[in-house]
Amino acid sequence: VQLQAFGGGLVQTGGSLSLSCAASGRTFSEHAMGWFRQTPGKEREFVAGISASGISSYYADSVKGRFTISRDNAKKMVYLQMNSLKPEDTALYYCAGSQLRTIVAVTPNNFDYWGQGTLVTVSS
Repeated sequence: VQLQAFGGGLVQTGGSLSLSCAASGRTFSEHAMGWFRQTPGKEREFVAGISASGISSYYADSVKGRFTISRDNAKKMVYLQMNSLKPEDTALYYCAGSQLRTIVAVTPNNFDYWGQGTLVTVSS
């Protein structure tokens, strides 16, 4: 599975942004997917995840209620809708895929496929 994330940009505090991740490969619908983010000097952190079927989703406490992850298996796409953005949401956001159908752990080493990052900057 190859992944390409896009949709990042500059937004003001309180604004919204939608990230997309396009996947290639015939088995996309068999993989749980996730979004991570990273800032300089910090470890990559889990943001949101979704099971292969799309039925189950998971969120970091810091984004719960503000971000929504979704997927369209027919289009091989994963989305991250980000609302009520804060300056601390500024980061490089990565799309990731797991070999498993469900999210068993939210650490980066539990994801096997990575796209390039897309930068989100939230101005105060």
